[in-house]
Amino acid sequence: MKKEKNENLIAQNKKAHHDYFIKETYEAGIALTGTEIKSVRARRINLRDGYVQIINGSAFLENVHISEYKQGNRYNHEPLRSRRLLLHKKELARLAKDQSARGIAIIPLKVYLKHGFAKVLIGVGQGKKKYDKRETIKKRDQEREIRRQYKI
Repeated sequence: MKKEKNENLIAQNKKAHHDYFIKETYEAGIALTGTEIKSVRARRINLRDGYVQIINGSAFLENVHISEYKQGNRYNHEPLRSRRLLLHKKELARLAKDQSARGIAIIPLKVYLKHGFAKVLIGVGQGKKKYDKRETIKKRDQEREIRRQYKI
């Protein structure tokens, strides 16, 4: 299988792995308007506060900011509108079940282009407590220190 290139990566939610334990990931398409896809290709998207909400059997990407297209005219899009995610019915059913559980969040991890189409990688995550975050940072620092010692 061909390895995915990083040059297709548009945006990444770096805080997601810091704030959540990611259990599962799904790849979903995004229904975008013309000016939105042009802004996405220009890398003018922010995933930081985004989340996925399941409403009436459909998944929607909420609170993701896609800036207005610079060369757009009066038909430009609204930056914070909710965008429909394109998933299979089985995946939607699984996500709806996960969303109903307490302490579970469905968040966007990254947006990338695949064969010319914008895709979003969404993750089902459980929120970390403050001591979990500290533990992760401590473990990462220890691993970095060990690598430094072996390098010298």
